[in-house]
Amino acid sequence: MRRRTELRGEILSAARAEFAQYGLAGARIDRIARNAQASKERLYAHFGDKETLFREVVADDTAEFFAAINLHHSNIAEFVGDVYDVARNHPAHVRMITWARLEGFTLDEPTADGRPVFADTIAAVRAAQAAGAVDPWWEPATLIIILVGIGLAWANSPDPSSAAGDGTVVARRRAAAVEAAGRIIATRR
Repeated sequence: MRRRTELRGEILSAARAEFAQYGLAGARIDRIARNAQASKERLYAHFGDKETLFREVVADDTAEFFAAINLHHSNIAEFVGDVYDVARNHPAHVRMITWARLEGFTLDEPTADGRPVFADTIAAVRAAQAAGAVDPWWEPATLIIILVGIGLAWANSPDPSSAAGDGTVVARRRAAAVEAAGRIIATRR
């Protein structure tokens, strides 16, 4: 017999796959329950309703996404490469965040290890600005959003070959994103 935490994890995993493919409106609780090998009653006992389950999956995916990227004041442009890597290696995270936005959900500030991510990233940008590595013209929160957008560019691209598995193409795209970020943050002379 599965323990409560194992069942909960299996439900979340099945829900992630379902919601990533169909969004909140198109997802079906019976498919989630079947894929988790759980009854609908157990699913409802753990999460209450489909929207609560969706919110939990989005919160988990958002936290995992932002925990996997680090903005260090010593190399702000490489942050974009981290975003690119996470989006490429964990596309379900990006889909879940996108579905949440499409469904009109307000996303809570992501945390990593219990700490707000944006507070740390804003502090890193400010430190880089103070060190002369990032143009002080940028308001840190605005810059972070722009950099995340650059990192997600290929994930959000309508280019049919954007999911290419060719390592050379992947490396070239990542390098282009990091280079673009470097040019954006460069101090003006």
